[in-house]
Amino acid sequence: MTGVLPADRPNLLPQVASTIVELRQLGYFVAVAEELHFGRAARRLLIAGPSLSQQIKALERDLGVRLFVRDHRTVALTAAGAALLPQVRAVLDGADALRRRAEQLAGSATVRLGYVNWLPADLAATLSGIAQPHMDPWVAPSHTQAARVSDGSLDMAVCWVTTTDLDRLGLHARLIGVDRLYAVSTAREGSPIRARDLVVLVDDDETSWASWNHFARQLVYATGASLLRIRDGGITGPAFFDHVRAINRAVLNSPKGQGTPVPSDLVRCPVTAPEVVWTWSLVTRRGEDRPAVLAAVDAIAHQVGDLGIRADGTWLPTDDPHVR
Repeated sequence: MTGVLPADRPNLLPQVASTIVELRQLGYFVAVAEELHFGRAARRLLIAGPSLSQQIKALERDLGVRLFVRDHRTVALTAAGAALLPQVRAVLDGADALRRRAEQLAGSATVRLGYVNWLPADLAATLSGIAQPHMDPWVAPSHTQAARVSDGSLDMAVCWVTTTDLDRLGLHARLIGVDRLYAVSTAREGSPIRARDLVVLVDDDETSWASWNHFARQLVYATGASLLRIRDGGITGPAFFDHVRAINRAVLNSPKGQGTPVPSDLVRCPVTAPEVVWTWSLVTRRGEDRPAVLAAVDAIAHQVGDLGIRADGTWLPTDDPHVR
């Protein structure tokens, strides 16, 4: 079935029982329906505009109807979209109610946890008897994970945030981990590199690298390191090492590359004067009052301390919430 839903056939969701429709896509549909603007909806969801458009098209394909009429200037709900919107909201509310009921029946609440690429060790053992962690399979950048906690699609997330992020999204942060960033160089020996002698990469794709780009720009401003713009996602992975070879200078490694082995033709170098520190926060919504979430936060962040981030010779961005 294709085309616009007739006004006398408003109830299509039962027909979707055999179709795999992601709840996340339904949430995207609601955001676009409320904003009637793909750009604003994408900014609200903290995803790329083209990705949002593709997800909506996939949802329309799965449902078999057009949800929006769109041109270069306007976006409007079709008759089908308007008819389905209340039902989609009900489905999302029902999913939350189903999760809460399942938690009651299981006798232990499930805590939905998102992350970027780092998690505390022995997380399941830490939460044993307190809550059942549900690790969200969508591994997304820090700013996206923080936004998902804010909108309620996650209960907590491990990510990097700024004080501005926390205030804008209504979140609270607890320090639970740090990465002391190192440089990768073509030198023969891994001698220490002064921060001012580093090259720091930023990527033009702000949707994917917003947090890292913000961190990198502050570091360059504070230390006098060199900033280099790239467009290929080479903040990490094989493309990062290709940049190191092409630049032939020491390049700061990102947190996403902390666990990646350095190729044999390159060396890992400590960064000094200052030591560059990236913090990992456990973020939750301000005013969170669910016992399982509060207990999980206390269990994970219990006695973490400041992890040495305030020691002389270390550097954090001025708007890192843990710099105080």
